[in-house]
Amino acid sequence: MDFYSAYAHGFARVAACTVPVRPADPAANARAVLEQARECHEEGVAVAIFPELVLSGYAVDDLLLQDTLIEAVEAAVLEITEASVDLLPVLVVGAPLVHGTRLVNAAVVIHRGEVLGVAPKSYLPTYREFYERRHFAPGDDRRGGTIRLRGLDHDVPFGPDLIFTASDVRGLALHVEVCEDMWVPVPPSAEAALAGATVLANISGSPITIGRAEERRLLVRGASARCLAAYLYAAAGQGESTTDLSWDGQTMIYETGKLMDETERFPEGSRRSVADIDLDLLRQERLRQGTFDDNRRTLGISTRSQSDLLDRRGGSQSDLLDRRGGSQGDLPDQRGRGFRTVSFELRPPAGDIGLHRKVDRFPFVPDDPQRLALDCFEAYNIQVSGLVQRLHSMGQPKVIIGVSGGLDSTQALIVAAKAMDRLGRPRSDIHAFTLPGFATGDTTKSYATRLSTALGVTFEEIDIQPAARQMLEDLDHPYADGESVYDVTFENVQAGLRTDYLFRLANHRGGLVLGTGDLSELALGWCTYGVGDQMSHYAVNTGVPKTLIQHLIRWVIDEGVLGDGADANDVLQEILDQEITPELIPAEEGEQPQSTEAAIGPYSLQDFTLFHVLRYGFRPSRIAFLAHHAWHDADHGDWPPGFPAARRTAYDLATIRRWLVVFARRFFASQFKRSALPNGPKVSAGGSLSPRGDWRMPSDADATAWLAEIDAHVPEAP
Repeated sequence: MDFYSAYAHGFARVAACTVPVRPADPAANARAVLEQARECHEEGVAVAIFPELVLSGYAVDDLLLQDTLIEAVEAAVLEITEASVDLLPVLVVGAPLVHGTRLVNAAVVIHRGEVLGVAPKSYLPTYREFYERRHFAPGDDRRGGTIRLRGLDHDVPFGPDLIFTASDVRGLALHVEVCEDMWVPVPPSAEAALAGATVLANISGSPITIGRAEERRLLVRGASARCLAAYLYAAAGQGESTTDLSWDGQTMIYETGKLMDETERFPEGSRRSVADIDLDLLRQERLRQGTFDDNRRTLGISTRSQSDLLDRRGGSQSDLLDRRGGSQGDLPDQRGRGFRTVSFELRPPAGDIGLHRKVDRFPFVPDDPQRLALDCFEAYNIQVSGLVQRLHSMGQPKVIIGVSGGLDSTQALIVAAKAMDRLGRPRSDIHAFTLPGFATGDTTKSYATRLSTALGVTFEEIDIQPAARQMLEDLDHPYADGESVYDVTFENVQAGLRTDYLFRLANHRGGLVLGTGDLSELALGWCTYGVGDQMSHYAVNTGVPKTLIQHLIRWVIDEGVLGDGADANDVLQEILDQEITPELIPAEEGEQPQSTEAAIGPYSLQDFTLFHVLRYGFRPSRIAFLAHHAWHDADHGDWPPGFPAARRTAYDLATIRRWLVVFARRFFASQFKRSALPNGPKVSAGGSLSPRGDWRMPSDADATAWLAEIDAHVPEAP
């Protein structure tokens, strides 16, 4: 594998182009198209689309039926085809073409000197300013056909049932529709997506009126989300006749409901939206959402290779009809819609061509301030609502919680306080305990004390050191004899005692033990199994990754969620600013305190990996490639709102690889802890690790294949 190649990692670069048009001047328009096509070639673009009727102009009215224009368009198609021999992109060009006795509004698909096929517009508008049936025949009934273009010595596939598939780029399957096709209740592209198309293209004329640009955006976004596909859109712009209409040249690219790129509207000159579409992501989404293929089965949609139906260079429409034993109306399958695949070889560029898409450093945390605020609002309410229901179902017990002054217990304590507020119960029904051990610092303990006091909960301290010493002595552990042996037993004695105390306190006081561990810790197994912080009666943080918890606490401060309590907000900020530590191993004089991230890796990188494993099932080398683009330069790309400038760091590939190996090993080794996970709500769309929810995995699975993939495909250094 060429690690630095976007194409090697399942991406394909696409472009939606708009060019200045000269009405009724196909030769000039062909030159404009080719100029953009050559620039797309230099940029490594696989598919480039151009507006509806770009070769003739959309608003040329009855000139469309003039032989002079028709022949000039045919010559322009031939010119573009011949000029494309040495160009990388598949070109999708709008043109009026004669088919049978009628003119059709068509998209001509061209690649490396060959016309791969022609897709006619299925649905012709005849309302308001549109009267396309005056000139064109609809193409919805022309499935399974062929067309002979001027200058070609063979027929090419023709119809709205064509999917153009790259033989050397996995998952690149293109379907083309024209303008109005997107506005109907069941667009051709929706059926094509069910038949396997991953890149849906709409070449459009679409004169602009107030509000229409937003309508287009909604349709494109919705189509890409519903069809689990990329959707490219290019509208006519500068140069189109303004006799009665105007044009804005809108172009945009969406992928599964997310905007990848768009250009300014009403431009002077050519513009193009460019994005690297994630074909592996689309494939994975369809693997997971089984109802997608169920819908295909219900509708009877199928695909067959064009070569199985008709030799592009030897057959004819009548041959096809004869072999099927029917007429034009019999071409669609009796039960549903059949699609033909037309194969081509793209021959994509090798090497590093960059990555034309935004890769979030924190995939669980949006960069947009409004989106982040909404996510935080929803996350808190999901957690609070979950706890409220559990307290209600258990007869309103008290809440027993251990607080350390760290991020997770802080988040859980705030959730408990808001749950009590919602239930109309006093916060004193929350019994918060700090349980200092051998390495508990005065600073973190003070955070727990101050926050509990500010929130008005019942707060107590229980020193676990005497009990821990007794247990270590009973175990004949070297520490009991004065040796500085800080092994896993030493750590887990403390972690286990804390949980043991909390459960016995719950028995004694009629309470529910509220778990505080988060999604990131569960992924990495950074918790003590059984009688330890892995267990509780209800766990509100198990659906929240560490990187999001930090922003949830920032949001509480910024939004004044806790009211006017300045004391609470002050201590929350101090908690955010501290080093993340389990405080289980005493630090010798001059040593740094025990660091969680030094042991298991930066949560920023580990949450990045977790998201892409859990949500999309990506292979490790692909995650490393994405992480490299997200994290290689601290000054490049967006950071979430409020993220401290001092913590904005970069990671080189060697560091990314190191912690990816750690993630793979720990993730597989700790599944037994997740298999016994207590109840808790799913929070993030990125997924959860509940064995009753998003994640089912055998506890004795092995990481060998994942580690081998890293060894084989992730370089240790650039």
